Order: sequence, then C-alpha cells, then structure tokens
Amino acid sequence: MPIKTIFLDRDGVINKEINYLYKIDDFEFIDGIFEACLYLKSLGYEIIIITNQSGISRGYYSQNDYLKLTNWMLNQFNNHGISILDTYHCPHSPESSCNCRKPRPGMFLLAGEKHNIDMHQSWMIGDKETDITGANNAGITNTILVRSGHEINEKETNAKFVLESINSSKNIIKV
Repeated sequence: MPIKTIFLDRDGVINKEINYLYKIDDFEFIDGIFEACLYLKSLGYEIIIITNQSGISRGYYSQNDYLKLTNWMLNQFNNHGISILDTYHCPHSPESSCNCRKPRPGMFLLAGEKHNIDMHQSWMIGDKETDITGANNAGITNTILVRSGHEINEKETNAKFVLESINSSKNIIKV
C-alpha cells in the first residue's frame, strides 16, 4: 500500500541556513522543527530528508563529514521521538549533469520507488524554488516554501504556500 510522505529540505528548513554546513557545532535547529514533525507524523506521514550538498564536490567537506553530521541530526530527531524514514543527498555541483540534484527529480523518484510513496498525497517543504521544482518534476504538487532559509521571490514561486517556517505548516497540512 502506498505511503504518504513529507519531503524536507535540510538547510533552511530543518536547521538555520549556513553555507556549506558540515560541523555539528554550527548546526542549529529551526524553532519548532520537532513539534512540526511530531504533528506531521501524527497525521500518518513519513518524513524523508532530501538535500543538495555541493560542498562535497567542491571539496569544502567530505562525504564522511556529511554522514557524521546526518547521523548526529537523525539521533536528535530520535531523541525527540521522531523517526526519519530515509535521507537522500546529492553531492554534485550545480554544473553537474546528474539526475539527483534538485531541481531534477532523481532523489524524489528513488525514494518513491524504494518506499512505495504516493506522490499525490505527499508534500515538499523547502526554502528554495529548486526544492519546489524538483518536487513538481517528481509529481508532487503539494508544496510549501519557507522564509526561514534563502530569500524567495513570492510573486514568482510555484509553491502552493509560502510560510514563515516549517512550524507554520501545521496550519496547512491536515488529515
């Protein structure tokens, strides 16, 4: 039976935006992230994190640095009673021709196949238009762009909703 999922970008949605974040000491969760995720899980959604991490290909940090930070972050979610179904990252540069870097849909499609996800019932919460475009390219039309990360052009966005942060998604995503 297909599942419904909340896809989350990492930087600017889960944690405060810091360019090329890879150190645990620099990681700061967005206010309300745990409460929002608990609420979304209570509605029967699974949570998957999908993030571009070009700092790996640029040599700013290693794959191992990324994995160390990700494991720490997932432990913080677990400590708050939140299980994250899966994480996906694209280590490639913006100039890459890979299919995984958002706005391309590769990470979404891999997750969809692996976990039997109903894309029409799923949501993407991101802080960049590339997050929204990537989701749309994978068949996800329920999208939220948050102001807690990058500057956004609200007049030009394809997102269904523009909110202050993920915490405000509780007012939009219902049963």
